[in-house]
Amino acid sequence: QVQFVESGGGLVQPGGSLKLSCVASGRFNNIYAMGWYRQVPGQKRELVALIGRDDSTMYSDSVKGRFTISRDSAKNTVNLQMNGLKAEDTAVYVCTADIRLTVDAQRENYWGRGTQVTVSS
Repeated sequence: QVQFVESGGGLVQPGGSLKLSCVASGRFNNIYAMGWYRQVPGQKRELVALIGRDDSTMYSDSVKGRFTISRDSAKNTVNLQMNGLKAEDTAVYVCTADIRLTVDAQRENYWGRGTQVTVSS
């Protein structure tokens, strides 16, 4: 019912930048908060940033001042601009969205498959 297409990951040198994008598609009534988590093998999935329908944002302390989340609600898209990348930002970045499938359904959390970001010289 809901599919995500994530793009923008890759290999970048420390101090470099990448922009991740995630487009949600499928049959649903509404999308609420959207955001990004990241996952390193053997570690817990970590919140990176979230953005509400009113464009309110929240960031993890580890990325504040370096990453910027934005959305285009008309295109069901959420972006993550990542600047000043560090080796410790290396992870699989996973898109997430809070979605109501039908007008009378409960809101549920949906996840993409992720895109790899590697920061290395």
